[in-house]
Amino acid sequence: MTPSASLKSTEPRLKVEGLKTYFFLDHGILKAVDGVDFHVGEAESVGIIGESGCGKSITAQSMLQLVRGRGQIVAGHAVLRRKQGEMVDILSLDPDSAEMRSVRGDDASIIFQEPMTSFSPVHTIGFQIGEMLRLHTKLSEAQIRERVIAMLGRVGISNPEVRIDEYPHQLSGGMRQRAMIAMALICHPQIVIADEPTTALDVTIQAQILDLMRDLQDELGMSIVYITHNMAVVAENVSRVYVMYLGRVVETTTTERLFKDPKHPYTQKLLRSIPHPGRPVERLEVIEGSVPSAVDPPRRCGFFTRCPSAMAGVCDAAIPALTKVDDEHWARCFLLSDEKEAEDEWSSL
Repeated sequence: MTPSASLKSTEPRLKVEGLKTYFFLDHGILKAVDGVDFHVGEAESVGIIGESGCGKSITAQSMLQLVRGRGQIVAGHAVLRRKQGEMVDILSLDPDSAEMRSVRGDDASIIFQEPMTSFSPVHTIGFQIGEMLRLHTKLSEAQIRERVIAMLGRVGISNPEVRIDEYPHQLSGGMRQRAMIAMALICHPQIVIADEPTTALDVTIQAQILDLMRDLQDELGMSIVYITHNMAVVAENVSRVYVMYLGRVVETTTTERLFKDPKHPYTQKLLRSIPHPGRPVERLEVIEGSVPSAVDPPRRCGFFTRCPSAMAGVCDAAIPALTKVDDEHWARCFLLSDEKEAEDEWSSL
């Protein structure tokens, strides 16, 4: 795909195609994200799910060019419609350029899973949230302070006039997460990437944070990408789901279809390993084994060694292509294709 300003407003707010993020290690190439495609519509919530080690968080970081060290985005496009309507391929920008910095925070932002490690311990919460406004607006310090106080109150932090001058360690876990959301939303971005936004919180606070994000989404019209392994978050908050395994999307469909009729053996196993409301209490299944190493992985189905339906000589001989179940449902499995179609090394849906 060649990014172009000719894309119309009917296009998705964010369209990612062929994303590949590799880590070049001394002992080989770790293919953390290996050809991922997805899109997010206007004011839509989508979920990217899978076990730990499947590439979800690296996908999130790649979208805003936050991968550092030995990590490198080696291929792909991430076309975002900015506030003014123009289209920009985020991955074509210099990660340290002024244009990339203008995209981060103003047009797209990320909520990290552990705010204590994301906030600086030596600056107040208010100063750090205000930095976004200093970077992206021409507001005075008095105006910045006023807007930060208003946003802290909007995300449910009591006494925001006092909290604005406190340091991260002075806030509870729930309050820090709310402050992280405030920082992500202070410039009213078009799209928010929520990377495990409630993992470190207790169930009650989790529910409050998710309710808050839904309310703010309705109010601001933003799109949200939930990166999570929590299927309850998916069931209650997103309209479409992308299931990742070993750096690839192995199934994608609507949330309703995914829970009712999953097609990929991995998705089926994943859903049977969690409790479902309304289903009789029974022993939950366990997905035997673990996600294999993504360092120089063999050209075969990534789930081959754990799949109860694996076909020797087929599943271990090539990587299956995404097969169309119908217009809203795709899955990467040889069981769904009579032709046993394999994916070309550089192809992507």
